[in-house]
Amino acid sequence: MLPDGCVDIIFNIEDDYRTETGSVLMKSETTYLIGMMMHFKEYQTIGKSKILGIRFKPAALSCFFKLSSLHEFTNQSIELENMDLPLVHAIDKNTSAYLDRFFLRKLSPPKYSILPIIKDIEELNGQLKVGELAKKYFTSPRQLERNFKNLVGVSPKDFISVVRYRFANRIIKNNTSRKCLAEIAFESGYYDHAHLTKEIKRFTGSAPSKL
Repeated sequence: MLPDGCVDIIFNIEDDYRTETGSVLMKSETTYLIGMMMHFKEYQTIGKSKILGIRFKPAALSCFFKLSSLHEFTNQSIELENMDLPLVHAIDKNTSAYLDRFFLRKLSPPKYSILPIIKDIEELNGQLKVGELAKKYFTSPRQLERNFKNLVGVSPKDFISVVRYRFANRIIKNNTSRKCLAEIAFESGYYDHAHLTKEIKRFTGSAPSKL
């Protein structure tokens, strides 16, 4: 599982979801919120399982659920209780139609949205500064950080680093012109190939040559 800037809601429809060591990752018939990840995770699982996940684009969860802050969920998998959520059994019987109806009913865009800021970061492949964003959107870096932690789960600086790594990762995997790491680093906004290698390892657990 690699960082992608998104938040997921996961429904474990059947048996407990266990690792090879036997520890329970997700309990049977239970719903979890998977916060934005800042590092890779690797699991080897056993037994019968049936899991369905809903992925929310960065900052989009607030259009459906009102949580105080996503920052407490970052790098965490937390069981959701006492919330208006889709019913596990109903999902299994009529997945698409049921979920469409549920989320259309829940849709309620917040008064304040950072989706335009997210779009800017993604369109520029993470090659911009937090100060530039704050100035463009007539806010302070501190207020921007507070909003990002609440609505995305991490600071704008951390989110930018994830977007930039994903851009570099795509170039490396589709490097048909055989660019060297120094060229890819420059194109992706890193200081040099050592900086690129460090960030790729941080997010994927592998060296660029192993991707």
